[in-house]
Amino acid sequence: MWRSFSRSQIAAFLATIVDYAALVIWVESFHYYYPLGVALGSLFGAVTNFFLNRNWSFEANEGNWQIQAYRYAAVSTGSLLLNTGGVYLVTEFRDVHYLVSKIFISITVGFFWNYPLHRFFVFKKKEPAHEVRIHFATSESKNSSENFDPGTTQSTPA
Repeated sequence: MWRSFSRSQIAAFLATIVDYAALVIWVESFHYYYPLGVALGSLFGAVTNFFLNRNWSFEANEGNWQIQAYRYAAVSTGSLLLNTGGVYLVTEFRDVHYLVSKIFISITVGFFWNYPLHRFFVFKKKEPAHEVRIHFATSESKNSSENFDPGTTQSTPA
């Protein structure tokens, strides 16, 4: 678990670089309103993170990628809403710069929303099928004591 956790944090860091770059370019270069930049950055970061988590962090590249992508999209939608709403609330009502709000909110959402859902829902490993063995007494005569197996249910003659 620590291996997947540490790898997912590295993947999240790399995805965060993509996320922040998109946000800063949107706001500082294009001079557009920051909440939409947060959403776009989250989208670009999510795509980056999906591929890194699938192929490296959780080594889940043998799983059905369409199901993983669908689940990832659902988790990312929640993450996008939490990040965008959180940054907006902290920036507007606590008078904190949007980049500082983004750092605080994205770390919180990453630890308490993204990682657990990625680990146990999106990229979960299939449990190995347990082999069930049923023992049957094989004998020509059901009354033969030489074929008795105490691990099976057999009735002995009265």
